[in-house]
Amino acid sequence: MKIGIIGATGRTGSRVLTEAKNRGHEVTAIVRNPSRLTDTSVAIIEKDIFSVTKDDVAGFDVLVDAFSAPIEESDNHWKSIDHLITELNGTSKPRLIVVGGAASSLVDDKGTRVLDTPSFKEAPYYATGAAQSIQLDHLKSDATFDWTFISPAGLFEPGERTGTYTTGTDELIVDANGNSYISMEDYAMALLDEAEKGKHIRARFTVGQR
Repeated sequence: MKIGIIGATGRTGSRVLTEAKNRGHEVTAIVRNPSRLTDTSVAIIEKDIFSVTKDDVAGFDVLVDAFSAPIEESDNHWKSIDHLITELNGTSKPRLIVVGGAASSLVDDKGTRVLDTPSFKEAPYYATGAAQSIQLDHLKSDATFDWTFISPAGLFEPGERTGTYTTGTDELIVDANGNSYISMEDYAMALLDEAEKGKHIRARFTVGQR
């Protein structure tokens, strides 16, 4: 499978790259600064996400969007998705897989999102969560191509590849103690499983540890 990864030098993107290469896929890194790429065997497209065109990615089976913006530029999360939607609408490939956020995940059966909870509203990363929720809304309303949005657990950080994970539809995944966690390594595994199996076409799903 031919896979392009936007943000391949970032925390999540670099782990997706490693997982994809270890599975034998043909990987291209789409990055602003190629000097940050430690794997010199990977093909490179040197571009900012806002400069990526449909012609750049037409040869990929899957395009992974692992773009991350600093908090003060949080709106670039949804603005960049709008750019990709404009470029990819009307195409049959690649399929877009977005490294999403947890803020749009549901915490109860009343439709309450993580974003709507009092504690999250006070969090310093609220703007990022709000922008990533808009990403999902825009994909649902505007995208005419195949996409998947993957929301991680609440605590999402570098760690260990345990080889296991649990998925949900829209609900935040929590363990028996009420904790919500997944390592970026296990998330990358879930993303590549989805890329290979295509179980959630034009949909969001959640991933975490039980």
